[in-house]
Amino acid sequence: MNSIRKRGVLFIVVLFGLLFLAACGDSDDASKNNASSNGAGGSDGEGEETVHFEEINIMAPTFETTAPPADNDWELAVEEFTGKKININWVPNVNYEDRMNVTLVSDDIPEVMVIQGKTPGFLNSAEAGAFWELSDYLDDYEFLSQYNEDVQRNASVNGKVYGLYRSRDIMRSTAILRKDWLDNLGLDVPETVDEFIDVLYAFTNDDPDGNGVDDTVGLIIPTYYGSLDTLAVWMGAPNVWGIENGEFIPNFTTDEYMESLELARQLVEDGVINEDFTTLSPDDWDSAMFTGRGGAIIDVYSRAMSVNGLFADEAGSDGSDPSEYFVEITGTLRASDGQEYGHPTDGYSGFLAISKSSVQTEEELHEILAFLDQLCSPEGANLLNNGIEGVNYELDDEGYVIPLETEEAVALNPYIMNQMAMYGDGLYKPKADSDLAIKRYQLMEDNEEHAVFNEAASLVSNIYTTQGTQLDEIIEDARIQYLAGQIDREGWDAAVDLWYNSGGQELIDELTELYGEMMD
Repeated sequence: MNSIRKRGVLFIVVLFGLLFLAACGDSDDASKNNASSNGAGGSDGEGEETVHFEEINIMAPTFETTAPPADNDWELAVEEFTGKKININWVPNVNYEDRMNVTLVSDDIPEVMVIQGKTPGFLNSAEAGAFWELSDYLDDYEFLSQYNEDVQRNASVNGKVYGLYRSRDIMRSTAILRKDWLDNLGLDVPETVDEFIDVLYAFTNDDPDGNGVDDTVGLIIPTYYGSLDTLAVWMGAPNVWGIENGEFIPNFTTDEYMESLELARQLVEDGVINEDFTTLSPDDWDSAMFTGRGGAIIDVYSRAMSVNGLFADEAGSDGSDPSEYFVEITGTLRASDGQEYGHPTDGYSGFLAISKSSVQTEEELHEILAFLDQLCSPEGANLLNNGIEGVNYELDDEGYVIPLETEEAVALNPYIMNQMAMYGDGLYKPKADSDLAIKRYQLMEDNEEHAVFNEAASLVSNIYTTQGTQLDEIIEDARIQYLAGQIDREGWDAAVDLWYNSGGQELIDELTELYGEMMD
């Protein structure tokens, strides 16, 4: 009997002990959840900041064959700057999408993940509540609040911000022209679409290479038809999608788009565009201009620099004369109404998202955001993009980056951390080494205010996800057939009707509804 009584007393003591511990645990959780949500963390009641993350786990892509080793000098410099230990899971870029999807359904999700785009795997996870929606938090931070509103909208999912976008150049489109042909014909660099067309006809008909043979065309277009998209925007058409009277309109239904299409068809008929535009590989685009088949390309600035390099090599130029260059660039060309309509990118390439399973409270979220805010600062951005000052680079008297070529710098270069870089001001850049490069960067800056963004860039449409490829092919095929003279205007209109009847109208209705919900 005594032993039974003793066991009963012991049970009661243990039970009260467990209840006491549970009560303490509940109290701790309550204090954690009720702590201040401002800043990186809460307070312990004596003015000291609560630290939830001694180490922050990050998943990011690498383009190297071997992942950077932990605790390399670059990583250690970031840790010293932020005051946070970071554990980066570098995943080969070729496998990144698959690894991301596997990680998202696992029990071991890092606090921060680089998301490379609005893929189905990411969207499904975001809609299921896997990531923090950040719209209400970013303006509380000095550097995270410096986002470009247009790019932020483009990177959002139906207006919801699930990540900090990785900034990319907004303006890249330009016309590229052979400088020697302009000089031979006494032509100025065009500033308007009309002037550009006049140059194209001169390049076709006025023997710009002086060989006495009718063997040149004005504009070279390969089987990548972004040139036609850029021309349409320059002439005032929407960039893929526009909005009119509260309803979405596809660009190919507008008068401005049709005007650009009619112009391109006329250029084909007049021999101003290369006759093999339906078969010319984009891989042969540069050489077609370099070898004298044609005098102009509509593409991005990097192609201008590439073609210029071919001419420079042929001329034996060593680049020591910054005024020596061989192609001209125009940037955005003015439309016939006198306005500039720039054809931009979306302005970002993926984003950094924060997991809700690993970062569970607002207090914890603010700690992660404070860490990312540091990386968005000028010092943080330069650390991620340029490396360690004095090791990877130095600054000249004007504040331009001079990369270092020491053994230490070369050894660190494969560990570049710019895949984690976001947006922000104050990034040191290399000094443009030629007049052509200076003109390029000035045009990019000047044209940005004229950017015509795709009004539907932020919207995720179920109809487009399932039927988008089919719908796009209807219009793409009809456009090429129309330019090649295989169908007339009646055939084009029939293709547009087919687009509407194949799900196009439902797509318009869905986008319009999503936009209305986003704006409410």
